Amino acid sequence: MEAFYTLQGEGFHQGKAAYFIRLGGCDIGCHWCDVKESWDASQHPQLSVTDLVKDAAQYPARLAVITGGEPLMYDLSALTKELKQQGFSINIETSGAYPLSGKLDWICFSPKKFKVPLPEIYERAHELKIIIYNKSDFRWAEQFAEQVNSDCQLFLQPEWSVSEKILPQIIDYVRKNPQWRISLQTHKFMQIP
Repeated sequence: MEAFYTLQGEGFHQGKAAYFIRLGGCDIGCHWCDVKESWDASQHPQLSVTDLVKDAAQYPARLAVITGGEPLMYDLSALTKELKQQGFSINIETSGAYPLSGKLDWICFSPKKFKVPLPEIYERAHELKIIIYNKSDFRWAEQFAEQVNSDCQLFLQPEWSVSEKILPQIIDYVRKNPQWRISLQTHKFMQIP
């Protein structure tokens, strides 16, 4: 869908300069998705892996973030191989609903209620990021926290449209459950892509 150089705005790597590769295509269908234009892959031009990596390599940071849509709808082997050849560390943001592919250094697992994650994601995830839209999402988050590996970083992130209402609840929850951390979409506060 798009590729651009910016800062990672959320989660464990928040604040780091990164080259984002947002792949078009998603069949998860979250009603609160902030990139619904990514859902229909046919609406976006296809680019070669070589061209994507060549563009990424012109920037000084060597962190690539592959996101979507749902990026694991595709085999990422060729893309991650070429990024690695250019010295990139590779992060992915995924719902976990498709098989992992490619050479990934950091897996941000952000499960969605609309499509069940595959079992392999729980052991491999470095970061669990749960979007909190309403109070019942806290119980839902704990179900995933019980299944991920013990080294997985746990994050609760307010859904942007209800953040004023839900953030105080997240703050209170993290105070009572300090294994969790808060992730904010800092890129939206800073008004950067």
